Amino acid sequence: MKVLVIGGCGFIGSHIVDRLLESGYSVRVFDRNPERFRSPLGGVEYTFGDIKDSMAIIEALQDVGMVMHLVSTTFPGTADLDPQADVRDNLLTTLNLLEAMVKFGVSRLVYLSSGGTVYGIPERVPTPETHPLRPINSYGIVKTAIEHYIEMFGRTRGLSPIIIRPSNPYGPRQGHTGVQGVVATFLNRILRQEPIEIWGDGSVVRDYLYVEDLARLCVTAAASGKAGIYNGGSGEGTSLNEIVERIQEVTGSDTKPLYKPGRMVDVPRSILDMSLVRKEFSWVPEVALTEGLGRTWDWVRANRA
Repeated sequence: MKVLVIGGCGFIGSHIVDRLLESGYSVRVFDRNPERFRSPLGGVEYTFGDIKDSMAIIEALQDVGMVMHLVSTTFPGTADLDPQADVRDNLLTTLNLLEAMVKFGVSRLVYLSSGGTVYGIPERVPTPETHPLRPINSYGIVKTAIEHYIEMFGRTRGLSPIIIRPSNPYGPRQGHTGVQGVVATFLNRILRQEPIEIWGDGSVVRDYLYVEDLARLCVTAAASGKAGIYNGGSGEGTSLNEIVERIQEVTGSDTKPLYKPGRMVDVPRSILDMSLVRKEFSWVPEVALTEGLGRTWDWVRANRA
């Protein structure tokens, strides 16, 4: 089967492409730009364009049996700055994709949502997939709306969708501009001997998942034939202060964080309940946090240029 990976040159997408190839799939990648950290892979068909270009998406859909939609043009910490752009560039483009899939008879879809934002401030921690969706920022609101439309297309238009709600993925090839992930940002600041900055007092708790474990989950779920919504996390919570301590252990750095005022967009505590994934797919994370931080630090140092 040929799989169209929208966003296959990105951080998570590139690892999913690796896993698809290992699993014997034929892969077509659609993205705006080539991979940032490595050369094109042999055996992968690359198509470059903008997801807002409906004709480019239609061309990319030709002769594929499954779509993995991994693109988001915004991040949780930035989407509130321009909610209209968030809706236009993410919600509307996904609707165009869904309509094109129906038109060309491509029914299988894997969509990467957000386990860290769609639940909002959770009533229950760890948080199961059945928890009410009460997002508190534009990023989560748009992800929730996309999920509802995907469910509607599955119910009324014949799509067979899998929605994965990942927690906080980290690992090699993650950007380090300060908006995509604290692990990559902190490690790169240490490499450059710059101070680590934390929004709030460092008590914010997140569920961190090594990116290769997330890729394995996405491909396993895609191949299962099941439809539904599944969390993608470690099931364990780690505060920002604890992340700093782990990073200090891995890097040997004694860098002390600089604390800045907290942000309204940040959910105080987010840990995902992974019971359903363990039951449905017999999946568990294989890379523990300290090991994953070590692997990521090794990669950051090797790619410091």
